[in-house]
Parts: sequence; structure tokens; C-alpha cells
Amino acid sequence: MSGSVVVFKMLEDNLNVDEVTQKLLAVITDWLNQEECYTTDVQQQMLESHLRAMVDRAKTKEALPEVDISLFDEISKYSIELAKKVVNTLPGLAPEEAYLLSVHFEVIRSND
Repeated sequence: MSGSVVVFKMLEDNLNVDEVTQKLLAVITDWLNQEECYTTDVQQQMLESHLRAMVDRAKTKEALPEVDISLFDEISKYSIELAKKVVNTLPGLAPEEAYLLSVHFEVIRSND
């Protein structure tokens, strides 16, 4: 999970949601590849869909519904930390976003 982290100021810089989603997906793919983790086509599509929604929320400031963090007790620290790193690229997102995103990374890491 090395490498510099880009910060996308969605609202302040009036960034395009689709462009930022693709850039962020490329960064995440690089991070995953460094750990020799790869997505299936379905996992890639689901991750991209979730990222697009997150990027959109970063721009619109739409709030997440309440999230029960205890539901994520079995998610690895690695997956949660990677998800937090992604969420930190989008200022203004709720910290709970990382827990929702971490599920994708946990599933991806379970690929053989």
C-alpha cells in the first residue's frame, strides 16, 4: 500500500465524478496489485459502482444512512486500513464510508 495519495476536492475544484472515479480506481488497482490481489470482472464492476457513489457523495455532500460499525468486526485490519486510505482521498466523506468499502477489499483479498 505504498505510494503517494492524491486528494480529490470534488466540490471545491468542481471535479467530474466519472473522471475521478476512474483515476481513483486506477490508484486502488495499483495498491491491490502491489499486494498481489486481483479482482474478478464482477468484483471490479461492483467496486467501480461503489466508488462512483462515494465520489458522487463527496461532491454532493449527501449523507450516508446510519451504519452499525459492529457489523464489520470480522473485516481484517488490512481491508479497513486500505478503505480508510481511499476515503481520505475524498475530503468530507463520513468515516463510516471506509467500513462499507472495506467489504469489497475483504472479498477481493479472498480470491485464490
